[in-house]
Amino acid sequence: MFIVKKNNWYASEICQAGSMRTLLKGGRVIDPGTGNDNIGDLLMENGRVVAAGAQLSPAETERAVVIDVSGCIVGPGFVDLHSHVHSIAGQRLQAMDGVTTALDLEAGLAPVAAAMADAAREGRPLNYGFSASWAQARAFAHLGQAPVADVHNAFGLLAKPEWQRSSTPRELNTWLAQLENEIADGAIGIGILLGYAPRTDPAEFLAVARLAAAANAPTFTHVRELIEADPTTPIDGSAEIMIAAAETGAAMHHCHVNSTSRRHIDRVLGMLERSQAEGSRVTVETYPYGAGSTAVGAFFLAPERLGAWGIKPSDITMVATGERVADAARLREIRRTAPAAECIVMFLNEEDPSHLALLQSALAFPDAIVASDAMPVEWAGEVRESRQWPLPAGGATHPRTAGTFARSIRMMVRETGAWSWLEAFRRCSYLPARVLDDAASGARAKGHIGIGADADIVVIEPDRFSDTASYLDSTRPSVGVRHLFVGGTAVVRDGLMLTDAFPGRALKGDPR
Repeated sequence: MFIVKKNNWYASEICQAGSMRTLLKGGRVIDPGTGNDNIGDLLMENGRVVAAGAQLSPAETERAVVIDVSGCIVGPGFVDLHSHVHSIAGQRLQAMDGVTTALDLEAGLAPVAAAMADAAREGRPLNYGFSASWAQARAFAHLGQAPVADVHNAFGLLAKPEWQRSSTPRELNTWLAQLENEIADGAIGIGILLGYAPRTDPAEFLAVARLAAAANAPTFTHVRELIEADPTTPIDGSAEIMIAAAETGAAMHHCHVNSTSRRHIDRVLGMLERSQAEGSRVTVETYPYGAGSTAVGAFFLAPERLGAWGIKPSDITMVATGERVADAARLREIRRTAPAAECIVMFLNEEDPSHLALLQSALAFPDAIVASDAMPVEWAGEVRESRQWPLPAGGATHPRTAGTFARSIRMMVRETGAWSWLEAFRRCSYLPARVLDDAASGARAKGHIGIGADADIVVIEPDRFSDTASYLDSTRPSVGVRHLFVGGTAVVRDGLMLTDAFPGRALKGDPR
């Protein structure tokens, strides 16, 4: 038996290998799949959980590397349904936040086969996967623009109005077929950026929902505007999801309900609750920040549209430069010259107790899932990747990339007591994985620590676990993740990033 003492690793090269038997001993083991929350041991081998219990026998733990995790919480790594980082740098920030699987399902990326091949070739610390990109499929049908599996290329679409109009019948059939092909190639459902094309015919959204229902694939939607923000909207954005779910039977996921609902969150959550009670397959996610992030060329950031959000140009900050937009004229100039540039948009004041209560109400909503909407890390000169750790100075992103899960747990477990630790793992690990079960059978082994589950494991120091990133210092990693394993391979060890660890694997949609 190899012994690894607390804060003192031996046989590190053995601990790195996912095929080795690794015993996490004496921690508080939490399994949201069964509701168990007890002091005990957890044994991993060949990328799987092979035993768990109050005290495993010597026979069970023979030849195991033993890691003392007493005083720590051991649970399934967090499953992020909404991450746009697509880089080693971004995934490392997410690893320090407890994430073991980071999926881009709101926007998706196309061609999905190329996106997965690129990630496999470059290596990823975390598991990854993609939905079929509705926006890129529409751009292909409307503009003849072949999709490129690059998030920054996809951001560039957001300022092109040609794909944002309603489709002709021929265009509709073309992009529906494109989505169907992407699902066949391994996309996990369909990502729908409807908020970026909010004037499209609602019949098109129903057509997507029917396709999703037929393929047994979930949709992940950034909804169009609410009726309170834009009385001229073709249909209330959140109501549209619930109507489509009821009419088609599709599984429909409402992305970042906090940012699209803003001050109207209570009405939207009330609708969601009624829809779920009536049997519709509607799920919802949220994150604990009062600012969003997107490409500055987005439809809803046009100066004449800001009033619908209750914001002004000075509420927009450019990520790469830190520039706070001075006025409408400057906003128009940036949108013209750099429409794909990442920006941060303040929609709620986190220092205002009433606004903070809105964010907490979304987190407290029954079965609300935590998802980050993590954004790419950028450096000056359009540098978008780094294998250095700690990250080089000058990098910037939205702090949610580094801190969503730690911040949510800090707020809801440690500060307010609204969640137990078991509930935190249910919302951060178990429930997001269950959204994917029917479309990607590989997800069934994630989000819990039953025997045979994937050994995607996070070990947390409960009194330390917290976000440290801010809007001014956005790439500071969270603290309190003692160890993190992906497929049984250590990515974080004693709080330190292992820079040679790239165990991430693709989570694919099942063949159709």
